Amino acid sequence: MTFKTSYLASALLLLAARASAQTANAEAAFATLQEWYDPVTGLWNTAGWWNGANAMTVIAELAAVDASIVQDAISIFETTFSVAPSVNPSNGVEKSVGTNGLIQTTYPAGWPNNTISKRAIQDSTDPTVWLDGANDDAEWWGLAWVAAYDVTGNETYLNLAEGIFNEIAAGWGTNCGNGGIYWETTNHYVNAIASELFISLAAHLANRVPANAATYTAWAEEAWNWFASTGMINANGTINDGLTTDCVNNGQPVWSYNQGVILGGLTELNKISPNESYIESANSIAQAAIAALADSNYVIHDYACEPSDCEPNGTQFKGIFMRNLLLLQRASPNDLYSKVIEACAASIWANDRDTTTGELGVNWAGPFVGGDATTQSSAMGALVAAISVE
Repeated sequence: MTFKTSYLASALLLLAARASAQTANAEAAFATLQEWYDPVTGLWNTAGWWNGANAMTVIAELAAVDASIVQDAISIFETTFSVAPSVNPSNGVEKSVGTNGLIQTTYPAGWPNNTISKRAIQDSTDPTVWLDGANDDAEWWGLAWVAAYDVTGNETYLNLAEGIFNEIAAGWGTNCGNGGIYWETTNHYVNAIASELFISLAAHLANRVPANAATYTAWAEEAWNWFASTGMINANGTINDGLTTDCVNNGQPVWSYNQGVILGGLTELNKISPNESYIESANSIAQAAIAALADSNYVIHDYACEPSDCEPNGTQFKGIFMRNLLLLQRASPNDLYSKVIEACAASIWANDRDTTTGELGVNWAGPFVGGDATTQSSAMGALVAAISVE
């Protein structure tokens, strides 16, 4: 065996060992996450409605790279599909922006347990039973069902995602510059996350529904062109939370999930409609976000709320960034992205984990100060990303 062949073989063995260790960590995080899962509601205790969609998505992401949990994932998808609409908080959910610029979500008193006996069995294939009055919440579920479809090939899940998208698309075109998506159906706040999710869901569908690919591509392109012209992307290249009533950047904090969702959306859009500018824009936003949110060890933070003021929504944000950074890394490899993903996963495991319970916290640099289903599924997103990063 030549030196070159021996070196290559050793390198491959090291990569395989690293991936195996990362997979074991992600599997452990998954097992702990499922301690919060309630098969009666199809949701995760300690987490909200939209958080449930993200928990399901990260499980699908693990199943996509780890055959050993596929059957568990399929069972979770089937259960959540069947029963979660019976506890949909519907229009009882209320959202506001707190003094620190963080979304505050309020659910009806006693939700979800008090809704099970009060609501008739829902037709889970009806997209309206997944809507709760917050457009971004519905879009998270749309992406979750796309992720479930990717694992299972179940067309019912893909059809549901299409239906959710069509419900949200009906609200397009009456906002700032005749575009964008309102945060909630009952107010006129044009915000970044709802509009970014619209782009991403359209692009994901375009790549999976050949019969309607042209329609979804056109939606994604129109939405991105509108988004890029709004001023929500600030002078530093990062994205603020939304627009004022006068349709200008509101200067709200640079949250990690706002930086992340657009990366996945542009990457998916570039697959179906190749355009160099899409990847260039995604790389620009990703690098600006890392400059703004990473510490000296390349660990990502939501500085505006960490370590103790991120509940109930900010605890979910960073895992979303990691999920979408991985999508960009696969399409446009960059050593910086690999370094961030690997650093976050390593720090979570070493510094932000209760070794007795397996719980993962919100401050990935540590110390661990307590966890719930939102911090667990978010941190799990970094662990799953680390399995595949190159």
